Amino acid sequence: MSRSRAAVILAAGQGTRMKSKTVKVLHGVGGRPMLDWAIDLAMRSDAGRMVTVYGAHSPAVRDAAEALGSATALQDPPLGTGHAVLAAREALADFKGDAIVLYADTPLIKPETVERVFAALESGAAVAVLGFEPAEPAAYGRLVLDDEGHLDRIVEFKDASEAERAIGLVNSGVLAAEASLLFDLLGQVGNENANGEYYLTDVVGLARSRGLKAVVVRAGADEVLGVNSRIDLAEAETALQARMRREAMNAGVTLVAPETVFFSWDTKIARDVIIEPNVVFGPGVTIGEDAVIHAFSHIEGATIGEGAHIGPYARLRPGAEIGVKAKVGNFVEIKKSQLGEGAKVNHLSYVGDASVGAGANVGAGTITCNYDGFGKHRTVIGEGAFIGSNTSLVAPVTVGSGAMTGSGGVITEDVPADALALARAEQTNKDGWAARFRRAKLTRKAKKDTAS
Repeated sequence: MSRSRAAVILAAGQGTRMKSKTVKVLHGVGGRPMLDWAIDLAMRSDAGRMVTVYGAHSPAVRDAAEALGSATALQDPPLGTGHAVLAAREALADFKGDAIVLYADTPLIKPETVERVFAALESGAAVAVLGFEPAEPAAYGRLVLDDEGHLDRIVEFKDASEAERAIGLVNSGVLAAEASLLFDLLGQVGNENANGEYYLTDVVGLARSRGLKAVVVRAGADEVLGVNSRIDLAEAETALQARMRREAMNAGVTLVAPETVFFSWDTKIARDVIIEPNVVFGPGVTIGEDAVIHAFSHIEGATIGEGAHIGPYARLRPGAEIGVKAKVGNFVEIKKSQLGEGAKVNHLSYVGDASVGAGANVGAGTITCNYDGFGKHRTVIGEGAFIGSNTSLVAPVTVGSGAMTGSGGVITEDVPADALALARAEQTNKDGWAARFRRAKLTRKAKKDTAS
């Protein structure tokens, strides 16, 4: 990269079609707000300067953008995309280099696509526009090419003739130019159009009137999908999931039923991992080689070691760290806990705020009682320990290495290494009691039935 880069991120839209109290661009795709996608795209495209344009109705956008390192600019009132970009002029007054206009409601554009847009400028174009060919061009602005295949102008659908509406190549909205040229051209844009707005797209015609070159860089339709409604949001999620599934499988991950597996934006999976059907990943998941994620598991904020087995029907919550070749079985929940190498929690258990040593076995129905109504407390289970089925470990408590607990126990005190802890009432057998009980109940029922 030889020229400095800046990004203007448009995020001032009202988003009324979302029918939501949450600002549109703060809705998530892949577990990540769309605004975050746009700012991350700018960063990954080597934009040294970023300005997010927000509306008076959305101070939450300003706060979110600034928290991510972007400068902000207010567009008030909203008078179109050209007017929105001009709102960023003061923030970039001292900037010299190329600027690209991105959209906070278009979350799926790839950095390599933005790189091709900037490359077009470095190859001699004054203006570069990202275009695509959707199956249904609908109300998109049309990209009109000249005889040499260069971009001649962009015509908004409402202002287009029948011939222009027949064009299949349409505008994504993404546009780049040298920053001072971009703002100079925008200063000449008028609002004599069907919407009475200042269109960013008019800079193409203005540039051509100066004898400057404009070009189209093409992208796939799924990459430039914009979100204006809940339906669009679902379509963007579908497109992202399809992309991430392909990337995972191309990287050596087995997805038994790909369409039933849902990733988060930052899911990291090593090669030779097997993921069975109906698995959902929330943010913050990393999985090591040769691990198996069995069906119907939900995992977020967790690290899973090489060769570990998770599920089926397991839930790993934030802070779960599953060691190499450890096992978390069916209907087991792990939260803010570490399982050492080869440790097993196979059945119907809850382990929270705990450390489970290497090779330890936690029996079915075991729970760590980590919350006393006021605060959380920690349980430590040593290496090679054996926790009997249906044990309640009342934290804070430590079970030493190699120790055992009898099934059904309520462990409230530390257990020394290699000791056996028995913490249940002594069993008493009353001979014949069950038979006498049944006879009494049946006699009483018979008398009641006769009386009625």
